[in-house]
Amino acid sequence: MPDQCPKDVPDAGASGQTVPPVPAMPDQQQMALERTYLAHERTLMAWIRTGASLVTFGISLSKFFEHLYDSGTTPRPLRIFGPNAIGLLMVVLGVVTLLAATWQHRQAMRRLGVYDHAPVISPALVLNVLMACLGIVFLVSHFLEL
Repeated sequence: MPDQCPKDVPDAGASGQTVPPVPAMPDQQQMALERTYLAHERTLMAWIRTGASLVTFGISLSKFFEHLYDSGTTPRPLRIFGPNAIGLLMVVLGVVTLLAATWQHRQAMRRLGVYDHAPVISPALVLNVLMACLGIVFLVSHFLEL
């Protein structure tokens, strides 16, 4: 009778090694939970892209017009709501977007029960908090004129 062992598994008797057991497949509920968790991570990363774009474009716009005003080529507008203010509002909107995304992600993870076992700090969540801090630091430094 031919050997029932597959060709790619070494013979335990010849080398003296044991074949490691095959891990059990996760059940359908666990796989669905992981898919949902990853979907929330992708959603958070999309919010990060949006918030980071608002923050960086707002900083660029603000710095560009600040440079124009300081060089003397363009006079400062007499109105309160000029291009520099629009840039700062974009930074504020970006920071609010990032903070709202963080809150939404934490709520979704709590609903999934991910925090029941151990606190989960994903790289996307860390990046989100860092981008929000960057925007806050820019706003504070701009208003304090450091």
